[in-house]
Amino acid sequence: MPKIFRIPMMGHMIVVLSKGISNHDREMIRIYLKDRGFQVREQSLGEDAIIGASGKGVVDLHELGLLPGIERVAATSKPYELVSRETHGEDTIVRVGAGNGVSVQIGGSRITVIAGPCAVESREQIRETAARVRESGAVMLRGGAYKPRTSPYAFQGLGMEGLEYMKEAGEEQGMPIVTEVVSPELALQMKDLTDMFQIGARNMQNFELLKKVGSLGKPVLLKRGPSATIEEWLLSAEYLLASGTKDVVLCERGIRTFETYTRNTLDISAIPVVKELSHLPVIVDPSHAVGIRAKVSSAALAAIAAGADGLTVEVHPRPDDALSDGPQSLYPEQFERLMRDIEALSPVVGKELLRTPRPEHIRLHNALAGNAEASSRDLNRADLPVAFSGESGAFAEQALLRAFGEETPRLGLDGFKAVFDAVLDGSAAFGMVPVENSLAGSVHENYDLFLRYPDIAMAGELKLRIVHCLIGDEKADIEGVGIIRSHPQGFAQCRDFLDKHPGWILEPWNNTAAAAASIAREGAVKVAAIAGEAAARAHGLKVLKQGIETNPLNYTRFVIISRKIGDKAALPPSLGSGPLNKASMVFSVSDEPGSLFACLRILSERGINLSKLESRPIQGKPWEYLFYADVSIPEAEQDFDRAVEELKTKTRDFHFLGRYRASR
Repeated sequence: MPKIFRIPMMGHMIVVLSKGISNHDREMIRIYLKDRGFQVREQSLGEDAIIGASGKGVVDLHELGLLPGIERVAATSKPYELVSRETHGEDTIVRVGAGNGVSVQIGGSRITVIAGPCAVESREQIRETAARVRESGAVMLRGGAYKPRTSPYAFQGLGMEGLEYMKEAGEEQGMPIVTEVVSPELALQMKDLTDMFQIGARNMQNFELLKKVGSLGKPVLLKRGPSATIEEWLLSAEYLLASGTKDVVLCERGIRTFETYTRNTLDISAIPVVKELSHLPVIVDPSHAVGIRAKVSSAALAAIAAGADGLTVEVHPRPDDALSDGPQSLYPEQFERLMRDIEALSPVVGKELLRTPRPEHIRLHNALAGNAEASSRDLNRADLPVAFSGESGAFAEQALLRAFGEETPRLGLDGFKAVFDAVLDGSAAFGMVPVENSLAGSVHENYDLFLRYPDIAMAGELKLRIVHCLIGDEKADIEGVGIIRSHPQGFAQCRDFLDKHPGWILEPWNNTAAAAASIAREGAVKVAAIAGEAAARAHGLKVLKQGIETNPLNYTRFVIISRKIGDKAALPPSLGSGPLNKASMVFSVSDEPGSLFACLRILSERGINLSKLESRPIQGKPWEYLFYADVSIPEAEQDFDRAVEELKTKTRDFHFLGRYRASR
């Protein structure tokens, strides 16, 4: 006989309603809870419609969960039920902006950096600062138009005039803006000029302000008060969510302790604690935390190492002349160095620094995505290149030319990560990267990059026949060669040929064309490269031996990558029209019998052909694996869409890499 759980609820409970619930079922749930002694209220939690219940009622959770219209029930002992991870297990990702075509993500796998002056002092000052921090990599602009100050004689800000200057600077640079709101009366006036409200540390427990700002539905950055406990901080966030907004970012900015050397004491331990207690993203303000310019960067890096989702940093072009918080504001040169350090640290903590495209590239991306509002002039622009890894003559460049045509401007970069970066920041319209070779297997580095760059997707594919040559200087010959340079994949694909020359020293390079270019630059006669014939032509070299690959059936599968616009990738018009009939995905499964079979059965039952399935260990998780899968999309696309949604419920980490047109 099943055990009945009748639980006296001294805490709180969330009832998540099913999509499309009828009004009748909704009302019956409310009556059920009220009859059992609960106070109830309806609101939203992310994309879910919920009924919150609190009080000293008694409920049978099993019976409640069986009522029509209920998707799930979550009980929490925490007073901050909407904020609690107990009621919302997945990390919330807050998106800010998009009114000017740029949307910034806070949370998830990205580190988001917000930067700008403490206060807007003039139109020229905020525009100059915005340009400098944008150039260094910041994606949001901060600045105070209304400044609550300890002294009544200190600079209080320019008010609405300053906010208009800030909005203008943000639009020029493609940066959503965040600014502090200090009273409920001002919140409504500021709503249309700011992309995100900031609740300052002094106002963290101004509950009327929290309720008013929450009711406006815009994203909110909530700073922790200097004497607030973590629970009090989270309860303030609860006010915002309960009042109507879905998007709250928590900001640790230091607390007041007995220490007086720094302005405040950065509570670094609060970052992992709050991320365990709550699903909301957490960022850090190192400027207010330490209050000393020379210490800001160290505190910022420590915050990233502790797991922060981002930073908000004060930067001023001339801090010594600043009207507010000059001693803690970074010079632009210091901020640039900090951004480089953050970029280097990000992969260590399993994240990537967020970048966004510049305004001048937004219309072209919309045009390439088929946006009807884009003008024909934008569609015909050809000034943005397609990026690839390597130098002139690389196999990726050959694939690029085949896909986009000979007249396409090209951008050769040093490494695959640089290609992803170029597409992400808008300096390239598309990228071309290899993902699989018929002899050497998958290019795991690029599959890993897709997981680190969730805003990048596969938009097309192309298979290229790879014919390797031994290439050298015009004066070189095979007998005199002692060193061979190439990409490790090139060595692997020519193993039989290399085994015949055991005395050769193999020097790995980032790509085959770069290896060939190095010989041309050095004029070396005892060094050869494994690369394509096109690389020899491009760099004035001689083919010493052609067709040295182990298997003549040597093909590399390249994919075209593009930035997502909305939930879809921008598609290259050069690939023509027609159905998108192939997709790639990555997922992991639970460690139990039949878990992988359950996923494959979903595809089989819906008539979806699996063309590739490969497992690979998850870094840092011994004996756990990711599965890479390529599938064919059936004519009935709704079957594929349903299969994907069902797969998400059966897998642990599901990443959809892209939907595209299969190459022949």
